Amino acid sequence: MNTKSLTRMIVSGLLIVASGMFTVPADAHAFPDRSSPRVGADLQTPPRVVKIWFDAGIEPIFSKLIVKSSHGQKVSIGPGFIPKGQQALLETHLKPLPPGIYFVYWSVIAFDGHHTEGRWYFRVK
Repeated sequence: MNTKSLTRMIVSGLLIVASGMFTVPADAHAFPDRSSPRVGADLQTPPRVVKIWFDAGIEPIFSKLIVKSSHGQKVSIGPGFIPKGQQALLETHLKPLPPGIYFVYWSVIAFDGHHTEGRWYFRVK
């Protein structure tokens, strides 16, 4: 192998490595990773807090977590919040819950600006 070919090979390799260092991440939405209580859980003891962990950081100002009874009454306190230092956790405190089915509504904006939302339920026996 001559010096010219070796130089081309080294430069090509460096360009490939450098291009990987500056790639822009693909569209990254924030989706729930896990929750407490779990989706569809049957609970003996009513929870005091609902928490949702996401797979990406979320914007505090644009993220909401609301819990309602099966009759549509809001049982969460406030619109939800992101605890300090927990960029991917959204939580809300709850009023005391009697037995029944409760729906959790969430809506978040990821740091990259993408919006996701959803709902799920849990039951207190």
